[in-house]
Amino acid sequence: MALVDLLDRLLNGGAVLTGDLVLSIAEVDLVHINLRAVIRSITSDEPSPW
Repeated sequence: MALVDLLDRLLNGGAVLTGDLVLSIAEVDLVHINLRAVIRSITSDEPSPW
């Protein structure tokens, strides 16, 4: 499967990406970041909500 095909499937169905990032020194958490992103294509049939 080519990368273009994978991206086409991903954008047609949509995807939610989540992740956590923790920066620490000497086992002491200094920064904790939660990341969440929704990836979906926008078409004229289904316009963006904004």
